[in-house]
Amino acid sequence: PPPQNRPANRPANRPAALPPLVLAVASEEQLQAAELAHYGDYECEFGQAVHVARHPTHLGYVDVRHERTVVTMKPVLSSTGAIRLEDVRGRLLMLQIANKSMLMDTRAGRRLVDGCMHAKHREFAANPTPVESLGIAPPKTD
Repeated sequence: PPPQNRPANRPANRPAALPPLVLAVASEEQLQAAELAHYGDYECEFGQAVHVARHPTHLGYVDVRHERTVVTMKPVLSSTGAIRLEDVRGRLLMLQIANKSMLMDTRAGRRLVDGCMHAKHREFAANPTPVESLGIAPPKTD
């Protein structure tokens, strides 16, 4: 059968608009985690790239760009010293450890990109020093 014409007021395959972000004021822990995050360009496996930048208007938040998607994330320092960049909408997670970073889709349960190397990762690889954790920062002590 021939394709049906869609009404003129219905756009073709456009995703629904997301509601505007409402971001809480960053806590002291979040601000500390944001200071430890690696900002800038990452070269990843299979010729992919990720870019991490400070959010332009919300102190303590970061924007992560992968392909054509930009996601606002909240930095969290884990007990192992890893930096977790958590998507404020709950979809993606970027994990930064001492020797690499990876971007994961938590809803689909898979890695989007792995083996992402920032200049600080390459510096760590060139001068490995004994550390008590796999993370960027020393592990938290309670």
